[in-house]
Amino acid sequence: MTTHRPVAVVLRHGETTWSATGRHTGRTDLAMTERGEAQGRTLRERLAGRHFDLVLCSPLSRARRTAELAGLSGIELDPDLLEWDYGDFEGRTTDDIRLEIPGWTIWGGPWPGGETIDQVAERADRVIERVRALDQGTVALVAHGHLLRVLAARWIATPPQTGRSLVLEVGTISELGWEHETPAILRWNT
Repeated sequence: MTTHRPVAVVLRHGETTWSATGRHTGRTDLAMTERGEAQGRTLRERLAGRHFDLVLCSPLSRARRTAELAGLSGIELDPDLLEWDYGDFEGRTTDDIRLEIPGWTIWGGPWPGGETIDQVAERADRVIERVRALDQGTVALVAHGHLLRVLAARWIATPPQTGRSLVLEVGTISELGWEHETPAILRWNT
């Protein structure tokens, strides 16, 4: 007997001026560049013919616009899909932050004025609970790079820091599902 389980199709929003220059873009609500808009339209072609039982999206405009350009409908905004709150490091690059804190990474912190990695993981876990509450079906999740990397790590029951090894480019599609009863990453960063 085959057991059906829900699958999550993960879309990272298209390019913004800050993502193009490596600046940490958490809660700053930036529009996408022309290239980002084109990436969203490409997602539509790649999702053609797919049916989604639920579409969850970050409330930030770059994610909402990506969902629209990708042709998704019935979009439900979910604040748990907001990007990591980078606090005092919002808008700064890793190289710039490392002038003050040598060796700093988002995965190890600190995160002054922002969220800890465990707080981001708590939000990711709530999204995963919503997806897995479906008996079966396909859910689209439209959000941001670091949050989605943490979410993928948590999907496969690993620590959120595993996300450091899951590079995720702008305007990409990934898929989280199952290998029999084991949560699995079916495809990533395509």
